Amino acid sequence: QVELGESGGDLVQPGGSLRLSCAASESIYSIKAMGWYRQAPGKQRELVATIASGRSPKYADSVKGRFTISRDNARNTVALQMNSLIPEDTAVYYCTANALVLRVGEYRDYWGQGTQVTVSS
Repeated sequence: QVELGESGGDLVQPGGSLRLSCAASESIYSIKAMGWYRQAPGKQRELVATIASGRSPKYADSVKGRFTISRDNARNTVALQMNSLIPEDTAVYYCTANALVLRVGEYRDYWGQGTQVTVSS
């Protein structure tokens, strides 16, 4: 069972834009927060952005002013609008959600399988 699925990764030139989307499966009953992480080759997975109901979005310093996270609570989806992309943004981007699956009975972190973003000329 896959609880989260990402889409939108692609090859883009520096300065270009890309929009990533993540959708929760029907097994997820409720979501407290959603976010995006990324992992570049040879590096640790790092937080990109998070958003929770009633709270301001949070961003890594490296993407602040260039990326925008948004969430559709009714649809349990989250998007990441990425503008002014630079080669350092190249990574696999992972969607995450702190969510309740009824059969589990408590909120836990769930992860998508990732989508590749490559910024290169």
